[in-house]
Amino acid sequence: MTLLSPVWLWLLVPVLAIAVLYVVMYARRSRYAVRFTNLDLLDKVAPEGPGWRRHVPAAAFGAMLILLVVGFARPSAEVSVPRERATIVVAFDVSASMQATDVAPDRFTAAREAARRFVQGLPERFNLGLVAFSSSAAVAVPPTLDRPAVLSAIDRLTTDSGTAIGEAVFSSLDAIRSIDAQAGEDPPPSHIVLLSDGSNTTGRPMRAAAEQAAGGGVPVTTIAYGTQDGSIELGGQSVPVPVDGPALRDLAGTTGGGFYEAASGDQLQAVYEDIGTSVGYRTERREVWPWFVGIGLLAAAVAAGTSLLWFSRIP
Repeated sequence: MTLLSPVWLWLLVPVLAIAVLYVVMYARRSRYAVRFTNLDLLDKVAPEGPGWRRHVPAAAFGAMLILLVVGFARPSAEVSVPRERATIVVAFDVSASMQATDVAPDRFTAAREAARRFVQGLPERFNLGLVAFSSSAAVAVPPTLDRPAVLSAIDRLTTDSGTAIGEAVFSSLDAIRSIDAQAGEDPPPSHIVLLSDGSNTTGRPMRAAAEQAAGGGVPVTTIAYGTQDGSIELGGQSVPVPVDGPALRDLAGTTGGGFYEAASGDQLQAVYEDIGTSVGYRTERREVWPWFVGIGLLAAAVAAGTSLLWFSRIP
């Protein structure tokens, strides 16, 4: 939190002076009470003192003054504000290695379910597209507001051989350009979320795709999904398919996106939730002085209420 008008904090000096004066007056009053030597008569005159209650109105009044002064100083803080619109393309790896069972029940099934939840959690005004890639990449659903269409396309995904990560990025960029052309001079911000468990084995290189995305100002957030112990049955033999993260990390770093690793369905869901927060909200600095003024007024009400209740007067 920062203060836009910190000069108003000088008003805390007289508030501190009032607090010091209150302590001094209370100390003097205590000394005066000790001088009253006839304690039996003192008990009859004042059989029960207010004790700690005498300080509650004063403390609440002091808190009110401090909060109002800080409010005058115009405190501001960074807050997350929902984006009004954006274009998100989910690039989903459907290569044969996604059939590995190192993630229960298998990588493909768990990833598909997590992707569904991610789609359902995005703001309704976001354009959302789906690209599926294996040995090639294809736009399964162009960016649209039609969530059921995207969910239905996710359910229809099937696995195939090969992993064309570079082609997936190029196809995603093409899909984004199509929606940008419709938006005219004010296209929404765009983002690619790419999930894969392997290396680029076919198609155009990932470096070229990363440079293309970076040049267009489109971040690519990547998710390396699976473990190093993954394997699939191919031709009656067990073929290792360990997850390969360095290339995906480089792709994300080049484009200004984030890189995540997930080794289970629960971890993948947590990753998607984090991504949804980052792409669905933007951080803005806003003044929060109304909170301080409001709490200060509440403190004033506490001071007045307790003083009336216990001492039949307003401080």
